[in-house]
Amino acid sequence: MNALNLYDIEDLRFESTASPEVKAADDIVIRVKIAGICGSDLSRYRKLGPYVKGMTWGHEFSGVVEAVGENVTHVKPGNRVAACPTIACGICNSCLKGFPSQCNHLSVIGAKQPGGFAEFTKLPARNVLPIPDSISMDHASLVEPSAVAAHGLYLTSLQPGGTVAVLGCGNIGLLSIAWAKLFGASAIYAIDIDPKKLELAKQMGADVIINPLEVAAHEQLSSLTEGDGVDVAVESAGSPLTSAQVFALPRKGGEVVFMGIPYGDVSIERFYFEKIVRNELKVYGSWNAVSSPFPGKEWTTTIQKMSTGELNVAPMITHRLPLREGPQAFHDIIHQKDFYGKVLLDPTQ
Repeated sequence: MNALNLYDIEDLRFESTASPEVKAADDIVIRVKIAGICGSDLSRYRKLGPYVKGMTWGHEFSGVVEAVGENVTHVKPGNRVAACPTIACGICNSCLKGFPSQCNHLSVIGAKQPGGFAEFTKLPARNVLPIPDSISMDHASLVEPSAVAAHGLYLTSLQPGGTVAVLGCGNIGLLSIAWAKLFGASAIYAIDIDPKKLELAKQMGADVIINPLEVAAHEQLSSLTEGDGVDVAVESAGSPLTSAQVFALPRKGGEVVFMGIPYGDVSIERFYFEKIVRNELKVYGSWNAVSSPFPGKEWTTTIQKMSTGELNVAPMITHRLPLREGPQAFHDIIHQKDFYGKVLLDPTQ
């Protein structure tokens, strides 16, 4: 089969590789229809991370069941599916306590085992979820990042009528905005320095957009909220700078949830750090998208909300390319050859 395989920093190759086969009783082989490029893929492409040289890459995708093991009963060949790429061991203390996102042996396909940037991929049965015909394959490929955003907000105590600020309007930030709306937020503030991302944020449900290049984000937010701040602040930019600045956004007693990963040391000025203590903030780290019972309500709710059209991811999708153009797409994205939202790769073209 054809696949995108990673060999080194910025060394991604479109080449022929062995197709996966059903070997275990709970195996499901999926014919990939659409695969999405994740921000973590871009980071690994530039800086590497956990991977095996020559590994088939990618973890956001949708497809059709090709073959199943003898114990698989919930799907059959020909069924349309989304897939949770996270492999939790199920036997460590965290898994047994119902926190698979904290699994001691957590892994994701596309790092140390073959992923979804290919014509076929393979997962255990419990990682594969049927999707209704009302969800297109393009949209179904965004079930995974949608579940990531939902997982983070589920950690908070956000209630209908609450207020949310999202710092960083990349794909996870945009999906956090959409979920905040579905959670019933009465006001959603989108913060980014890129006007095009802020425009997408408005399409995804943001009520107010803030560009901190004009005036500091917390100053603008304070003015807009009469000095209160918001109930929940989401850090989804993943930069060392914003990882400190986010603490100035919540109200007293408010919450901060980190969904971005800063690939560098975070130095927090006293002004921002004191907000944690003096405002008695609650701070959450959000990792991956799974909960118990595995893979969790993040997945079932995402599929349900997509099926009704309440969760509309269409505005995020800016590019749809053949899989064979993957190496060039990654090069162009990191060198900012265009404005990129969610980029989808099609192995069938």
